[in-house]
Amino acid sequence: MEIYKDLNSAENQQFEKLLNSQLSKNKIEEGKIIDGKVTKITDKFVFIFIAGLKSEPIIDTNELKMIGLKDKIEIGQSIPVLLEKIEDKNGEVVVSALKAQKIKGWYKLEKAYEENQSIIGKITSKCKGGVIVEHIDTGSLMFCPGSQISDKPLKNIDHLIGVEQKFAIIKLDKIRGNACVSRRQIVSTNKREDKAKIIEKFKIGDIIKDAVVKGYSSFGCFFEVNNEIDVLVHLQEISYSRVNHPDEIFNVGEKHNLKVISIDKEKLQIGCSIKQLSPDPFEHISNYEIGKKYKVKVDKITDYGCFCSLEPGLSTLLHSSEISWTKRNAVPKKLFKVGDMIDCVITEIDKEKRRIAISHKLTIENPYETFKNKYPEGSTVDGVISSFNEYALYVKLGEFDIDGFLHVNDLSYLNNGEDELKKYKKGEQIKVKVLEIKKDEQKVRIGLKQLEKDPFDWFKDKKVNDTLTVQVISSDNKGLIVKPENCELEFLIKKSNIAVNSADARPSRFVGGERIDAAISELNLDKRKVSLSIKLLEELQNKEAVTKFSSPLSGKNLPFSSLSEKLEDKKSKDNE
Repeated sequence: MEIYKDLNSAENQQFEKLLNSQLSKNKIEEGKIIDGKVTKITDKFVFIFIAGLKSEPIIDTNELKMIGLKDKIEIGQSIPVLLEKIEDKNGEVVVSALKAQKIKGWYKLEKAYEENQSIIGKITSKCKGGVIVEHIDTGSLMFCPGSQISDKPLKNIDHLIGVEQKFAIIKLDKIRGNACVSRRQIVSTNKREDKAKIIEKFKIGDIIKDAVVKGYSSFGCFFEVNNEIDVLVHLQEISYSRVNHPDEIFNVGEKHNLKVISIDKEKLQIGCSIKQLSPDPFEHISNYEIGKKYKVKVDKITDYGCFCSLEPGLSTLLHSSEISWTKRNAVPKKLFKVGDMIDCVITEIDKEKRRIAISHKLTIENPYETFKNKYPEGSTVDGVISSFNEYALYVKLGEFDIDGFLHVNDLSYLNNGEDELKKYKKGEQIKVKVLEIKKDEQKVRIGLKQLEKDPFDWFKDKKVNDTLTVQVISSDNKGLIVKPENCELEFLIKKSNIAVNSADARPSRFVGGERIDAAISELNLDKRKVSLSIKLLEELQNKEAVTKFSSPLSGKNLPFSSLSEKLEDKKSKDNE
């Protein structure tokens, strides 16, 4: 039997019109979520009625089980479903309760994200990089990174699994349908809110009783107040005396009174002080004068000096450079011990910087001043070589605990200083001359060669252009090594200064032991520099001959021969 064989009949058209009006009335459209009423429940399926549809859609019970509704639904109960198709190829209505729940859940997540609201969820399982969180209201699954589980590292999170708790939505991907949440943000916010309420209880100037030392670092000490908040006492606020590290004064678990000196409501930090609970000892500084000697107590010894106190809380540093006149690198721990009372002179008081400078060496006589009185500059003194390096000897002078500085350049006038230095040994006794004393700088410069006559004194009565008779020591491509008669110094006459005529400027023309004349071309006794030249002598002689016998423009033959001829004549006379 065929029903509605004539689709264009008046009855069929009337039915279609009635159906469409009903669908329009109920706003039934594919892709929308609508409510359906449960009419029948079997083991495998649940039948629902939706007004306006020509047939009852069915839902698989496994689908309802996935969203936790299988054991909760009853006949007559309304449940939301997604209308996927009004009519499929088999003429049936297709709906999904699971997809409806996911869509509604996503809407809730979007709203919470936009309004910056937290959601309720529970951790269901662990996964790579974090955990899976189920949204309690909708059953939507979300991802929580491991770094967002807590505000501090957790070795074990088993106690958090299955527990309903708040989460903050930090990322939504609508295209992929992914949501990322954070438990850490909720924990931190709660702690911040709680901490802000606690900080409101305090004001600057409050005295906190019995704060417990919780821990310390290089910049200060942390105290726990009333088991609810931690406060910081900066290193500079621990004591008026110098403190290098809090562990010098505090032990974990100790109780101390604190004074509130700062409150930062934005950073939720409270700054406290211990030293401000007692009078400032620097107010007593007027009792002390610069240049006077006082007894100070050694409180702490370091590699660079001693921290001392003039009185409790009034601290100062005795630098290692102010310990001894003679020991430049004095080791404080070898000279003093904690608790020693030593004499010191106050050298500086800076009230603005709250700084006091002291000196121990000023309480004893300056040995450099005593040395200068006994051995003034220019005097000689016996000494013992105490040490040396690659450029100097250090000599302990006389009966004084003073090391004189003897540079290699002051070892010998004639020999190489570095070679001379190798001749001396530690402990060797030598006599030296005091060259310079700087008592304020604790320096004494001494010399060894100054005990001998300076060979350069030979040139004191000489001047530039003077003629000298020199003996040829040796020759090479550079020139001639010569030594003036009755002089201990040797000089180089460069090849370019041998003769006016370049053809005659050959060092090979001269042999060792030969005596020749040369002129002084440069003389500077202060710089200890002397230069000799045969060429200059020849030029001077030519000039003299021109002046004496003729004018250079006369065209007459001048009565002198070349240098080479003179040398040959001289050589013949010497052989006779």
